[in-house]
Amino acid sequence: LQPVEAGGGLVQAGGSLRLSCTAPGGTLDYYAIGWFRQAPGKEREGVSCISSTSDSTYYADSVKGRFTISRDNAKNTVYLQMNSLKPEDTAVYYCAAPSTYGACASIEYDYWGQGTQVTVSA
Repeated sequence: LQPVEAGGGLVQAGGSLRLSCTAPGGTLDYYAIGWFRQAPGKEREGVSCISSTSDSTYYADSVKGRFTISRDNAKNTVYLQMNSLKPEDTAVYYCAAPSTYGACASIEYDYWGQGTQVTVSA
C-alpha cells in the first residue's frame, strides 16, 4: 500500500485547506488512516486519525475544533479539512496506514506517503 497526499499549499492565517490521502493501485477501505505532521526541527506528531468504518476518530489537542477528518471509501480517499489555520500548523503533512488492526490512535503505522507541505503565513 502506498498512500499519496495532496492538497497542501500556502495559505494566510485564518484560512483553510483540505488535504486528501489516496492509494493508487490499492484500497484504503480496510485501513485506519492517520494524519501526521512534522515541522522543521521538530519531531513528527500525530494530528488525527479515523477508523476504517469512520466510527472512531482522534484529534490532537492542538487541532481540536479546527480540523476534521473524514473518509469516502467509495472514492478511496481520506480527507483532512483544516480550518482557522495558524502559523504553527506549518509542517509537512503525511498520511499513513497501519498493517495491523486496533484503535487508530494506539497502533503503529507502517505505510507512509511522501508528504505535502502546508505553509501558513502570519
